[in-house]
Amino acid sequence: MKVILKQDMENLGRRGDIVDVAPGYGRNYLIPKRFALEVTSSNIKMIEIERQALRKKLEKERTSYQDIIQKLTQTTLSFRRKSGEKDVIFGSVSSSDIKDALHEAGFEIDKKKILLEEPIKRLGNYTVPIKVFHDDLAEVKVEVVKEEEEIKDVKEEETKVVKEEEETEVVKEEEETEEKKEEKAPEKEEEEPEEVKAEAKEEEERREEVKGESE
Repeated sequence: MKVILKQDMENLGRRGDIVDVAPGYGRNYLIPKRFALEVTSSNIKMIEIERQALRKKLEKERTSYQDIIQKLTQTTLSFRRKSGEKDVIFGSVSSSDIKDALHEAGFEIDKKKILLEEPIKRLGNYTVPIKVFHDDLAEVKVEVVKEEEEIKDVKEEETKVVKEEEETEVVKEEEETEEKKEEKAPEKEEEEPEEVKAEAKEEEERREEVKGESE
């Protein structure tokens, strides 16, 4: 018998497809579950209307998934692994690893839609197809790098911080030394103006004259 699928059915067809199925399977399962509608000469017109409605809905859904595809394509997943000779890593990067990394990045992707032919077993950069909507795919960038590089980056950052702290301490000590020198330096007495000195000298001379006359 012929039926029109009202939703995607694995190994059978997509929503809106007219397919041939065994009568028992169609009448006892697909139609009662509302997964499909029987195609008969009496409802052929209704079936065509149904197909058109399903196609419009399909196109609308495809458009809504374009934003997800674009975001996935711009996403890079990074995995750090220990490696041996010829960049062979210990363990692997599997579809489950990618699924978990995508989840952390905010994407809920079924593992079956991650089209990784085999687990990644070497360091390097890869592109992994993700089935988003029917045949619409996104390509996620995956990089596998040495785990030791992370330790190196951390050590370099720690060294940089220590160096900056030492330089700051040296500058601080120099500033404190300059302040102490300024505090210890004796303040110079202000010299009296020449006019005041001259008046004082004249006064001293007058006193000497008065003293001489008294004697």
